[in-house]
Amino acid sequence: MVSILDGLKAAVPENRIFLDDDVMAAYARDQAAWAPAGRPLALVKPEDAEQVRAVVAACAEHRVPVVTRGAGTGLSGGANAVDGCVLLALDGMDRILEIDADEQLAVVQPGVINDHLRAAVAEHGLWYPPDPASSPWSTIGGNVATNAGGVCCVKYGVTRDYVLGLRVVTAAGDLVSVGRRTRKGVAGYDLTALFVGPRAPSA
Repeated sequence: MVSILDGLKAAVPENRIFLDDDVMAAYARDQAAWAPAGRPLALVKPEDAEQVRAVVAACAEHRVPVVTRGAGTGLSGGANAVDGCVLLALDGMDRILEIDADEQLAVVQPGVINDHLRAAVAEHGLWYPPDPASSPWSTIGGNVATNAGGVCCVKYGVTRDYVLGLRVVTAAGDLVSVGRRTRKGVAGYDLTALFVGPRAPSA
């Protein structure tokens, strides 16, 4: 019988899997010191969306819970490990893949730091308004998971108002794309908005 660790090794390079208790402890909780955190089975740091999909699929097959983590700046315990889970750390997926000044959009991986995106688009005459207090450290993936706001949200809106599309890994391990590259989208339901805020695993 194939074990969950064998499944993880098939999903990502072995050097992206961490079993050391001290290493896992550094990722096992966010900034909510009051919130309980369990002991994870493993920490996995995928490098792209396909690896995320493969990890989640392996966990689904073995009925192992997955806890997704960005920078761990949250204050709600939402990124805290549960006993026997696989911690899926997305902080290494930190590339800005595209900035299109004409279309006023950027395509980024979930580990991109909020302020890094803001600085990068500013070079193209653009501005990314969501500014949570943790923006120098928090990741776009975490901002999407929590629908982060900040002072600017009072006038300009929260993260949901700036997400046009997502590549989402479902709990079953399927990789799906939702959304569009245009500001206006009237073809069907706005599935993108459903994934912004409920801490869905995304990449």
